[in-house]
Amino acid sequence: MTTTSFLRATCAAVAACLTSWTTARAADSAEPTAAWKAGTASVKITPEQPMWMAGYASRTKPSEGTAQDLFAKALALEDEAGTRLVIVTMDLISVPHPLRQQVEKQVEDEYGLPPRCLLLNASHTHCGPELREGKAVSDDGGAERARQAREYSEKLARQLVDLVGQSLERLEPARLGYSHARCGFAMNRRLKTDQGWRNSSNPDGPVDHDVPVLRVDDADGKLRAVLFGYACHNTTLQFYNFCGDYAGYAQEYLEHAHPGVTAHFMLGCGGDQNPYPRSTLELAEQHGRSLANAVEAALLSPPRAVRGSLRTALEEVELEFDAPTTREELVRLRESGDKADARRAARLLDELERTGKVDTSYRYPVQVIQLGDSLTLIALAGEVVVDYAVRLKRELAGPSAVWIAGYSNDVFAYIPSRRVLEEGGYEGREAILNYSALPGPFAASVEERIVATVHSLVRRLRGAD
Repeated sequence: MTTTSFLRATCAAVAACLTSWTTARAADSAEPTAAWKAGTASVKITPEQPMWMAGYASRTKPSEGTAQDLFAKALALEDEAGTRLVIVTMDLISVPHPLRQQVEKQVEDEYGLPPRCLLLNASHTHCGPELREGKAVSDDGGAERARQAREYSEKLARQLVDLVGQSLERLEPARLGYSHARCGFAMNRRLKTDQGWRNSSNPDGPVDHDVPVLRVDDADGKLRAVLFGYACHNTTLQFYNFCGDYAGYAQEYLEHAHPGVTAHFMLGCGGDQNPYPRSTLELAEQHGRSLANAVEAALLSPPRAVRGSLRTALEEVELEFDAPTTREELVRLRESGDKADARRAARLLDELERTGKVDTSYRYPVQVIQLGDSLTLIALAGEVVVDYAVRLKRELAGPSAVWIAGYSNDVFAYIPSRRVLEEGGYEGREAILNYSALPGPFAASVEERIVATVHSLVRRLRGAD
């Protein structure tokens, strides 16, 4: 029996047990009616032709095939008052800001869904297409790579708008339940060495092994959809084939085990977390199986019924940069002899000439969703390091479960905590300096500004203000 056959057989056995349990739970349920409505939709977004791939600067050629198709999926929810939310999850590297802007405008125009009720999350697979036009240009691909990224992104925007509409059209009575489990393959990747902080496995570093799960049952208690999360880079694979990595396989296994169910993966605060071991397709499958098993375990535990109203908030906070902004400073950097500093300074000097200024801050979106009194979902932009999840879950602990997602709505740079910023290294400074179009690293206030905004929105939605 092959590894895949064995895993599928195991999956089928677990599913049979789950089906039996679900039937019994539905019969014994104390909730006589479904208080919510839910709808799901899915669309394949695998490129139809070879494209340059996203995520690894070392790649030297376009994609060579497809190991697993990529998908975008939408989960629409509506409470008894008619307030609606749509969560869109994507097997992609990023949610570029222009894509978010385009989709949220069209969704509001066509379906009346306000931006605060739309959440876009990327799995951050490093085996997807490069859809960021500016990144395609900066990676020395020239006009052809930029054209591919632009055309793919334009098509994707229309697909996402249609996807949201389909999920809303399919709204039907449903019950929601929250549970969680644990999964252990994520490991902190920031290791202190004699040469500074390096990208390597660190078993003593902070992690978040929680697997939050939102189950969606129909009015009869039958499982229809499952939304689950994990805080870890999708970087098991480093080859030239399109693939959803461990998150893609986890979704595939769950959908195979539960025919007719849509599995949605939402990435957590995995900015400084990698899957270990890594680098082979078999390991991606194994990690996917490990995560799917954790979801199955969460589904087997008695869920916390989600009752009450849906409340949403979306606010932008200014994150300041710690970067040179005067012409004199930039000229000095351009002539410094450091290649990365010179390239960045030249770009900023060009920006200064064209616009008369250099940006000193970034408008950072923070989204909070309150599902009844049972679940608080916080969606943070950028590649958020795990410190944010650890801190916010501790500070916001209470009657409502807390779910922290990163990589949401605008994935533009690493978002370091104060600790990571002071330590430096890739997530703290190097990635922004060497691989982004931003003026420089964030200022020391970055963590407190984000956390304060989260607390303010949570108080508002929980009714404390």
